[in-house]
Amino acid sequence: MLSKTEAIVLHAIKYGDKKVIVDMFTRQHGRLSFVVTLPKTAQGKLKKQYFQPLTLLTIEADVRPQLQLQKLRDASILTPLPTLLSNPAKLSISLFLSEFLFHALKGEQQNAPLFDYVASGIQWLDESERGYANFHLTFLMHLSRFLGFYPNLEERGELRVESGERVQNLYFDLRAATFCGAPPLHRDFLMPDEAGMLRLMMRMDFATMHLFRLSREQRGRCIEVALQFYRLHLPDFPDLRSLDVLKELWA
Repeated sequence: MLSKTEAIVLHAIKYGDKKVIVDMFTRQHGRLSFVVTLPKTAQGKLKKQYFQPLTLLTIEADVRPQLQLQKLRDASILTPLPTLLSNPAKLSISLFLSEFLFHALKGEQQNAPLFDYVASGIQWLDESERGYANFHLTFLMHLSRFLGFYPNLEERGELRVESGERVQNLYFDLRAATFCGAPPLHRDFLMPDEAGMLRLMMRMDFATMHLFRLSREQRGRCIEVALQFYRLHLPDFPDLRSLDVLKELWA
């Protein structure tokens, strides 16, 4: 079936001398893989730069669900992203996010709200001039809402007095994605201090995240917790090679 849809490039790998295999998340069909023959001249319709990580495209393809590799007929830039690959700080974030999404969206079916969230986040990062040090944390935590395991933020637990204030003594069960008043009977949980940090992360959004001051150590621990959370809820989610580069700049 010939189809025209918006798409986000997740990953591209060379296949032979003239072809690349490109994984994309599309608005109409979900996750798809394409085999693309690159032109020998600059006049060709399918240009190599279209398949950089997180590029937003409009594509035309002959989509056949029974095929592992779809045929890409045409592609054009949906929204230019001039700073995403030229700014070293943003590049580190984009490489991390593309690797993360490549694994997190495996097998993902058509999901327009999820597509819109990812695409708008990419555009926000490209357009921002400052205040995006917490972008990857905010993006990951709110993405879980669209994948079906957003944390339950209802707080129930015993109160303790700390510095003259009443504070709930809450743990966070990473498996059940909920706060609890006592440690669960497994090891995948956060102690009350880190559970409080999780509540802080969930309060951040793109517009307000610059107001939350985190140290490198706090930011590094937050990304570790976020990735642990995803590993518990997504089968076979691996360690990410791009995490070390991200930590050098932001953690």
